[in-house]
Amino acid sequence: MPRTLTIGPDRIHDDGDCYVIAEIGHNHQGDVDKAKEMFRQAKDCGAKAVKLQKRDNRSLFTSQMYDKPYDNENSFGATYGAHREALEFGRDEYVELQSYAREIGITMFATAFDMKSADFLAELEMPAYKIASGDLKSIPLLRHVASFGKPMIVSTGGGTVEDIHRAYDAIMPINSQLCILQATATYPTQAEELNLRVISSLREEFPEVVIGLSDHYNGISMAVAAYVLGARVIEKHFTLNHTWRGTDHALSLEPIGMSKMIRDLERVRIALGDGAKRPHPNEASALAKMGKSLVAARDLPAGHVLSVEDIAMKSPGGGLPPYDLDRLIGSILPKPVQTDELFDSQLVKDAESQLAGAGN
Repeated sequence: MPRTLTIGPDRIHDDGDCYVIAEIGHNHQGDVDKAKEMFRQAKDCGAKAVKLQKRDNRSLFTSQMYDKPYDNENSFGATYGAHREALEFGRDEYVELQSYAREIGITMFATAFDMKSADFLAELEMPAYKIASGDLKSIPLLRHVASFGKPMIVSTGGGTVEDIHRAYDAIMPINSQLCILQATATYPTQAEELNLRVISSLREEFPEVVIGLSDHYNGISMAVAAYVLGARVIEKHFTLNHTWRGTDHALSLEPIGMSKMIRDLERVRIALGDGAKRPHPNEASALAKMGKSLVAARDLPAGHVLSVEDIAMKSPGGGLPPYDLDRLIGSILPKPVQTDELFDSQLVKDAESQLAGAGN
């Protein structure tokens, strides 16, 4: 059974283009208008989806973590809880953004970080749900989200194959609409931390589900490599300005980078072809110029029996190919041949007839 996953209007499968998710997270800085602009530009770049993050901060964090002082250049509040609340959208903002996403034609969904947030998103009828790497082991949350019956995309940063199997076994009996993302939970991820071959390993380990990459690498090249290895979903952080306040902006792609990455992903899908080696029609002129034909090395009279010294290989191609040299030797010329004149296939036939006759 071919692996496939449908999110909104898009069907994701091995023979198709990569499904690119512009991970906005909280790069909108709690500003709905800024989020809309990010949606619009992600759409213009060619992204199929935009993704937010939803947290019910009071229930997600311990009191100690919520009330912890958070005084740094990226802070939006004096405590970590205040910082997180400043970035959080409520129902009104989500409804407004859903409406805008439908208007411009891009799929919108979000990561659910806790049970309350999952229920919040379910009430809004999200078309898909993302599970962050930190919740790969949160089996109760995975089962709860699976019960919604919508596609799930699960990141696996910091996990083992056993952790992934545990999550898979929890989700699949309830909901088979699953995508597993190779991920490394470092921000940004260095090349030596990516371990992209895990994509191939996951495709073998889970042959019925779509595999992808949550890409925290600071650049666009690794997404293309991931596609070649079999990733069909790429999640990439997105911003409008690297210098904005917030921890994710520095590792996020700006619109020009997102456009180039999606362009390259589309090109590599076409470039991979079908694996069957054959001449392409567009090669003909170049090969005629660069190729070689068998020609007369000197002026030769009619009745001459060809030897290797009589034959040269010269460009252009299009005549008798050099691989016929051995078959041409021994042919008797039916007519005179001038220097550099092309030999023809009839001489090969004549030589073979003569050899056959000699054998009788």
